[in-house]
Amino acid sequence: MINDPVTLDDLDRRILNFLQADASQTNAELAEQVHVSPPTCLRRVKQLTENGVIARQVALVDPDKVGARLTAIVEITLDVQAAERLDQFEQLAAGEDAVMQCYRVAPGPDFVLIIQLVDMPAYHALAHRLFATHANVRNVKAYFSTFRSKFDTRIAV
Repeated sequence: MINDPVTLDDLDRRILNFLQADASQTNAELAEQVHVSPPTCLRRVKQLTENGVIARQVALVDPDKVGARLTAIVEITLDVQAAERLDQFEQLAAGEDAVMQCYRVAPGPDFVLIIQLVDMPAYHALAHRLFATHANVRNVKAYFSTFRSKFDTRIAV
């Protein structure tokens, strides 16, 4: 389901840009950076969260530091694209911790997955669980990253 965009003013945009760069700062620090009082800032952040603009706040972990050095971008084509079969595969992919992102796409394959793993044996085990034993998977095309030149989570607002 696609939601209508929320109307953002200049203050909302400033808050979002600073939070996307560093969500660990205190409300007082954020208020100072966006040039409003701490109560105003807190109210706006709460409103942005309640409206779903701020979906969640997380820590970004460097995959190299935790041994998850293999990034795979995988295209999946299903035999049957009925809504319930797409939902079924999507739920299966969402249940795998190594699947960082799952997109339904068109045209072309049905899904694109971004997967982060320790090594190739871990990929083979995941591929067996997720693709080889799933009767509705017709085609799998995997790409393995050799170098990540850019990774960003910020959305221009």
